[in-house]
Amino acid sequence: MNILGIETSCDETAASVVSDGKKIISNIIYSQERVHSHYGGVVPELASREHVKRIDSIVKKAVDSAKISFSNIDGIAATQGPGLIGSLLVGVSFAKALSISLSKPLVGVNHILAHLYAPELEFSIEYPALGLIVSGGHTSVYYVEGILKYKRLARTRDDAAGEILDKIAKYLSLGYPGGPIIDKIAKSGNKDRYKFTIPRMRDKSRDFSFSGIKSAALRIIRKEGKKLNIPDFLASFQNIIVKYLVSNLFSFISEYKTRSIILAGGVSRNSELRFAVEKEAKKNGIKYFLPSPELCTDNAAMIAGLGFFYFQKGDFLSLSSPPFSRFEPKGFK
Repeated sequence: MNILGIETSCDETAASVVSDGKKIISNIIYSQERVHSHYGGVVPELASREHVKRIDSIVKKAVDSAKISFSNIDGIAATQGPGLIGSLLVGVSFAKALSISLSKPLVGVNHILAHLYAPELEFSIEYPALGLIVSGGHTSVYYVEGILKYKRLARTRDDAAGEILDKIAKYLSLGYPGGPIIDKIAKSGNKDRYKFTIPRMRDKSRDFSFSGIKSAALRIIRKEGKKLNIPDFLASFQNIIVKYLVSNLFSFISEYKTRSIILAGGVSRNSELRFAVEKEAKKNGIKYFLPSPELCTDNAAMIAGLGFFYFQKGDFLSLSSPPFSRFEPKGFK
């Protein structure tokens, strides 16, 4: 079954053809980094307009790259949420129109659950698993019993991990997106030079809170002024974020029977985070699955891949169903 996936949740216009939920036949991603770099972050209105400009050609390119015709597409899967509502509207509206014109069934896919599914496109995951989603908009831990069987264990209550990386990079005028830039500069720094502490929730929850780390980083920058050693500061700043993420993720191992660790989302490209997850997983004797960089960022292959299972369930999207900026699928816990 060939599924055409369409992803427009934020600032990537993406389309992909995936066969039977596993085999990537084509995976096309158009990044809007050039459009938003001047502003140091994603401008929602500009993102929507760019999707309108690009989506038709990107979808056609995905089908052409798969060396098939639109008649060979068995179904269409589009990101329904969560994300920027204007961006989502472009993708969902295009997918609905395509569904009507081709007389093909349509499903709406949850963007977060698709990220958790992404490693399945490269590996055979052993479930149950613990999954960490880290991106510019989301930071959460999930207990994954199997495909489409998820339970959220922890979430961020304020900023996402990728969000504060981008914000500090912007404050220091390092460029956009900030995460990869910080990761590169931090490699030459001393991560023990500047002191940060891991936040603790007053209610003893293991939810994340990154606002305190961000505030501490800004205090150090202002206090040090021109004396600030950028590589050392970024190494220390990145290190505390990685420590926080990994310690929280692995704290659930004693409570939940798990055979695997899944890392997903844009920030999962970070080299220090990947190394730390690998090290801790080996220490605990647990298998770990780290998707390739192109499957960490927003992409349509994960949408088409997970969409295959929506089709199997018969969970189709009606033409009257809208996209959602905050979207929790049926059965979500």
